[in-house]
Amino acid sequence: MVALAARAFAGQGWTVLQVDCFGCGDSAGDFSDACWQDWIQDLELGWRWLLEDAKRHSSLSLPAVLWTLRGGSLLAADWLNQGTEHPPLLMWQPVASGKLQLTQFLRLKAANEMLAETDARQAMASIRAKLQQGQDVEIAGYGLSAALAAGMDAASLRLPAEYPAAVAMLELGSADRTEPSAAVANLVAKWTDAGIKATAAVVAGPGFWQTQEIETAPLLIERSIAELESLVR
Repeated sequence: MVALAARAFAGQGWTVLQVDCFGCGDSAGDFSDACWQDWIQDLELGWRWLLEDAKRHSSLSLPAVLWTLRGGSLLAADWLNQGTEHPPLLMWQPVASGKLQLTQFLRLKAANEMLAETDARQAMASIRAKLQQGQDVEIAGYGLSAALAAGMDAASLRLPAEYPAAVAMLELGSADRTEPSAAVANLVAKWTDAGIKATAAVVAGPGFWQTQEIETAPLLIERSIAELESLVR
């Protein structure tokens, strides 16, 4: 979906950089060696490269937009709070709490081992204890470092005070769902009260990030193109 969207955005004249953070995708390193701050640095390097590339090709006719998927919103928030950039934001299915995101990832161990509910709770408590002690753990075949877990666990979707750029959040749901999730609705209300131009919408389509088979949500791409145009007006 991300690749399809990147091609669609490029077809509309956008220059798109899709980043694989350290230990992910085609990037160097192993996932077990990654830490949260490394990923923040990857985002910084990618952002600087994109701006420099645009200057070299004189193609920066529109403001640069930061586009995130799920937990990427948490990473973006930490990057924004550590730096001075304030780009418009397009967020797909944003996750408001890093603690929740980490818990969902840790649950893969219980699901992979088909543990009963009681056993799953005990396994979760044991995993968290090991991570807090600085030990790495294996989850569904992936090595998770204590440093990465700690960074994710502490992350939250917060923006710098008086954030000047617009924010568009898109969630996927059934065709008859019209209201965003409570977490996203709360963010819109909080940011709007703070003077930030924040919007949220639900688009019909499957949760493609959690299905075993490849699924697509064409309406999400269509709506995203419209949102990008709105963000840079």
